[in-house]
Amino acid sequence: MKRVRVTNSTRGRELGTRVLLADWFWPRLRGLIARPRIEHGEGLMIVPCRGVHMYMMTYPIDVALIDRDGGVVAMYRELAPGARTRWHGDAHRALEVPAGMLAETSTSLGDRIVWGEN
Repeated sequence: MKRVRVTNSTRGRELGTRVLLADWFWPRLRGLIARPRIEHGEGLMIVPCRGVHMYMMTYPIDVALIDRDGGVVAMYRELAPGARTRWHGDAHRALEVPAGMLAETSTSLGDRIVWGEN
């Protein structure tokens, strides 16, 4: 899978330097299931995506749902194993990062998220 760097351009804070891009069926289906806990700087960006579930996960994560223009439309901090987000019709992608990263970067609804290849 391709890796991208993800930044909150509104806050000038980096969300991840080694974020995997899941932009086709199999990586989207697997997500982070059966993967080791993601570390600071790591994550997964799922495209397209309007909501995620944490079934079969063993650790919590932060999730930001992002629209086509890069705006944060929903956030789930420390989403627990077994939980799920709501479906967000205005979302186009989901960014999954280590639990606590959204708070650490002061990411808020409406912030602009940008990404590009490393």
